[in-house]
Amino acid sequence: IPESGHKYYLQFSTEDYRTGEDAGSCLATVLYPKKKSPPVVSIKCSDTKDQKEIQEEDKRLYQWIRHQSKPITGNNIPDSYGNIEPALEPVWALAVAGSSSIMWEKSTETLGYFLAQVKAVRQWIREDDFIEFDYTVLLHEIPTQEIISCHMRLTWLPGHPLKVKHFCASQSHGMEEASGAGSGSAAGASAEKGANL
Repeated sequence: IPESGHKYYLQFSTEDYRTGEDAGSCLATVLYPKKKSPPVVSIKCSDTKDQKEIQEEDKRLYQWIRHQSKPITGNNIPDSYGNIEPALEPVWALAVAGSSSIMWEKSTETLGYFLAQVKAVRQWIREDDFIEFDYTVLLHEIPTQEIISCHMRLTWLPGHPLKVKHFCASQSHGMEEASGAGSGSAAGASAEKGANL
């Protein structure tokens, strides 16, 4: 689109992160503006998974985290062999959801990102019903192969948007700070604009 950027039309299928089952199909348009800013995305999905079932899964995940006897902590998830301890799988799933908002915000038409590893995670105990985690995540930048370290604070309560604040540092790009905005659940990642971490 002259003066605006490149617009892409996509059709793709989705799958449940944990089970690999078909979760529906989507149609999307993505505009990468000529100026450096996040892509403009319009998306419509038809879910094969029942919304009530998604809410129940969110509730089970939330209850499991809330009923731990001490704050959850972990390092190097997955480990150098690609293994994730079963007890840390929910923490990894939340990291995938939260970091997707960072990857969306940092992606450009020529750069993409994948969550490589959770270097460290620590749960904060709150007075309210929300659960909160601090993460240090490593993002793999494609095609540069650079590994970017990001600090991410994730806050969530079922039925409310997943809130993500983040701060990233990269060797070649210097220090960078950002926060995204959106809505969703642990099953659909999003972020919220927020103050510095």
